[in-house]
Amino acid sequence: MCTQVDALKLVDETPAQEKPGFTALRVITWFSVGMAVAALGIFVGAEMRSRYRFKKRTPYDFYSNAGEQEASEFGVGV
Repeated sequence: MCTQVDALKLVDETPAQEKPGFTALRVITWFSVGMAVAALGIFVGAEMRSRYRFKKRTPYDFYSNAGEQEASEFGVGV
């Protein structure tokens, strides 16, 4: 009969009786995993966008001054 009482004590434990440090560690771990997944998603997205933009470039993109709208006569004068 004593063994049944010991078995019941082990079964009656609930997650609320866990150590507070363990719960905090679990929260920190899940937060870290979420941040790592977000960082990886941002990195992969930026890499895919840059590759897409590289494939869709025009002949004008090969020139060094392509897209400049500023006056090129700066410093030229009397």
